[in-house]
Amino acid sequence: MSVLLVLALTACSSNPLAAINPFQTKEDESKRGTIGFVQGFLGGVATDEPRAALVGREILSAGGTAADAAVAVSLALSVTLPSSAGLGGGGICVVHDVKSKRTETLDFQAATPGRMSPITVHPVAVPGFIRGIGALHAKYGRLQWAQLITPAEQLARFGNQVSRAFANDLRRAAPTTLADPGMRKIFAAGKDGTAIKEGDYLKQLDLSSVLGRLRARGAGDFYAGLAARQFIAAVTNAGGSLSLEDMRAYSPQWRPTIKVPYIKNANFHFPTPPGPAGVLAAQMMGMLVEDGQWERTSSDARAHLMAEVTGRAFANRDRWLRIDGTATANSDSLVARENIARLLAGYRSDEHTTWAAANQAQAENPDNPTGTGFVTVDREGSAVACTLTLNNLFGAGRVADGMGIILAALPAPRGRGPDSLAPMLLVSDLHNVFYMAAAASGGTAAPSALVNVVTRALLGKDDETLEMAVAAKRIHNDGVSDLTFYERGLEASVAQSLTNKGHNVGQTAKIGLVNAVFCRSGIPTRDEVSCSMKSDPRGFGLAAGSE
Repeated sequence: MSVLLVLALTACSSNPLAAINPFQTKEDESKRGTIGFVQGFLGGVATDEPRAALVGREILSAGGTAADAAVAVSLALSVTLPSSAGLGGGGICVVHDVKSKRTETLDFQAATPGRMSPITVHPVAVPGFIRGIGALHAKYGRLQWAQLITPAEQLARFGNQVSRAFANDLRRAAPTTLADPGMRKIFAAGKDGTAIKEGDYLKQLDLSSVLGRLRARGAGDFYAGLAARQFIAAVTNAGGSLSLEDMRAYSPQWRPTIKVPYIKNANFHFPTPPGPAGVLAAQMMGMLVEDGQWERTSSDARAHLMAEVTGRAFANRDRWLRIDGTATANSDSLVARENIARLLAGYRSDEHTTWAAANQAQAENPDNPTGTGFVTVDREGSAVACTLTLNNLFGAGRVADGMGIILAALPAPRGRGPDSLAPMLLVSDLHNVFYMAAAASGGTAAPSALVNVVTRALLGKDDETLEMAVAAKRIHNDGVSDLTFYERGLEASVAQSLTNKGHNVGQTAKIGLVNAVFCRSGIPTRDEVSCSMKSDPRGFGLAAGSE
């Protein structure tokens, strides 16, 4: 049965909210917070780093919400994947809470300081991470704050084995990253100063002390207390410039999502600006579902359609995107049907449309490791999709001495920061039923990677699984260079078809990383819960849950 039919049947049922998750049994509430509290289906987690996924699964097993799991995963990633996530950075999440029937954007991106000293050598961003996850827990968490921090604190204090995911990032960034003495102190092994490798034990005692203080005193101390002053002094010593006013003034923002109608009251939810990724992914998705565009395109022509759709969205970006990442138009108007129709105008299934402003000199390889994405889903049907970033691989390449916090670079275009933040949820808003969560990272191509996966999972053949959708070769056109990238290993006939239709093509190793959870029958449901969870095989992550 196709997902379209499943959604239609759910939407037409007389009272879907009366459905009871068959795994929701009565438990001893006094044991909530203990691993194993939840029996049977507990939801799931998919991340770019395995240890963080297991931490999230344990929180779900202990009776935590998807928000609790997201907080714990974020903190764990700051220890196990500090190349892409950390207390000095930020991110953006799309959050669905089944209890309040609300789906929102949580924006906690690292910000540009209000004023920078003229003697600043290494500019750094104002961290949003801690206040962001604090806001998520305060609004939608169920377990105690301390319980969510403890796993990351222990990983930092007692050490964790370096995963292949982090070792790959470190290998990619060295020796530049290890040129800084503070970074070398943490991530180099032995007197020769070579980078630690997969399987080595990594202890981060300074970071564990900061996490312990956060556990005891909460997020506020880092922005206004003694910890804030210590952090500012460390930033200054590292050549950066932050003020206490910058720290105190920082506040994460809850905003509506960008909605794209799918079928029978089910909507895709994307994050609102600042940052173009949410709008771009929403416009692409809107074009693909408009009048069944993807479904009525033959399988051998879908690569061409994906190239046209991604290119049109990116080519149109300068019409609405300011240099600071904010939009000149209302997000809803950018994905309204009339604007989607305008973007698709002139589309031909047999011929590529050349962008008027194409400049191949500006072509950028879409294989960009900036940032990391993950998704969490609980058994009640609440879900969180997040993308975290330090605005560059290893941020500014400097560490806050005595605190072990990697400092985030200033947000910038072309894949750094907001350009790469591409999470998404699919929810039936009328019936409060969750279906899919996905989060993509990988620089400017992240929105394209997200849409490639979601389209195949939802609109592909009935026998196309989430695993197949995530593994399938991806297409991306950046709309600036008018160069259509495809992943190495794409069928030769498909690549030749793109060329025959007028595309200038180029191969790349990968286009983004996507982690996803797909519950075809939805949560909650009248029937047995059936969910697939998948981390991207292009990376070295893990999907963990129970079915």
